[in-house]
Amino acid sequence: MNKTKEIWIAGFALFSLFFGAGNLILPPTLGVKSGLDWWVVVLGFVTTAVTIPILAIFAHAKLQGTLFDFGKKVSPFFSTAYCLLIYTIAIAIPSPRTAAVTHEMTVQPFFGTAPVITSIVYFFLVFIFAMNRSRIIGLIGQFLTPIIVTILLIIIGVAIFSSPETILQSTFKIPFVDGLLEGYQTFDAIGGVVVGAVIIISLNYSTHTSFKARKKLIRQAGIIAGLGLFLIYGGLILSGSLFSSTFVENASRIEILSSLSAQTLGGLGASFLSILVALACFTTAVGIVTGTADYIKGICNNAQKAYTITAATASIIGIVVGSYQVDFIITIAVPVLMFLYPITIVLILLNIVPEKFASKRVFRAVVLVTFLFSIPDFLGFVIPEENLTGIKNSIPLANYSLGWVIPACLVFVVFNLMKKTP
Repeated sequence: MNKTKEIWIAGFALFSLFFGAGNLILPPTLGVKSGLDWWVVVLGFVTTAVTIPILAIFAHAKLQGTLFDFGKKVSPFFSTAYCLLIYTIAIAIPSPRTAAVTHEMTVQPFFGTAPVITSIVYFFLVFIFAMNRSRIIGLIGQFLTPIIVTILLIIIGVAIFSSPETILQSTFKIPFVDGLLEGYQTFDAIGGVVVGAVIIISLNYSTHTSFKARKKLIRQAGIIAGLGLFLIYGGLILSGSLFSSTFVENASRIEILSSLSAQTLGGLGASFLSILVALACFTTAVGIVTGTADYIKGICNNAQKAYTITAATASIIGIVVGSYQVDFIITIAVPVLMFLYPITIVLILLNIVPEKFASKRVFRAVVLVTFLFSIPDFLGFVIPEENLTGIKNSIPLANYSLGWVIPACLVFVVFNLMKKTP
């Protein structure tokens, strides 16, 4: 295969991995709230929704292993617990969210049925496909992403050249931080560590047998995927900003995306997009349920019964959580992400730095400190903010839900300066 063609195919494969249809509801709303500060929000959003996930792919390329390998330097127990937590979160939040997005974008506008009905039918089909591993999912995913990307580029192009002259003022106090934290909601960093290995192994390395050649291919493909995500996310944030004066006050994320689609594509185009998004959401849900069931099956001596029970349990959880509104699911996800994302980020970063800077001792110290200093960020969304004023004022950046950043960096530097072997 032509080398350039192979790189682009690998890049599109990685792009499809991260391009979850549910994520489309996030950028336009960010744009509406950011106003003229949209470009600052873009910088924050792509940090956690593009850069970190692509670095996760680089880490997988270096490890050439599984999700378990990301945390094994801390301890086997920690890594196992981390894996179980990641998969549990995956079937409890992003998977059900796809059903909620499907209901609000595709079902409710046309049929007006109850969310629970949509959720039951949706996850019944998810379970059937997960049990049969139908190739239809692969075929849908292969052709769906290019069509959705094309439609989104049209939306962005029309928005840029036909937007109203009025742009609302930003409602963000610190646009970069708000964009950065909203990037957590894409779950792309988690997606990178969960299925990155699958994508890497699936790439055709027939002409790239050496580690150096494979690493180069992955780096170039990652750049292509990252640029694609940056273009789509940035364009949608800009579009939301340009049309910010046209949306009703306190409109939901789904309402903003649907309205933006209708204003740029017209009613028929918006309806077509909503159907495609629903199909893309469905493939995402099947992928999450199947991947989780595969993991549990693997730790249960490849017992098919374990796979079936896990797939059924994941589908039942999906029915329950997916019956709620999208904005509610996003809200309940925030505390979990405040706790889980920092640990995921430091594991990704520690796995891409040179080995001499990432001993077992460094891994354990950085992860422990990140865990401890993430607790106030987590509690800030669970208990009244005034109860944490004292501790947050004593931790740099804690008032911005980033209290773990400086302590983790300091510990990394200090333990490396100590130059002690693990």
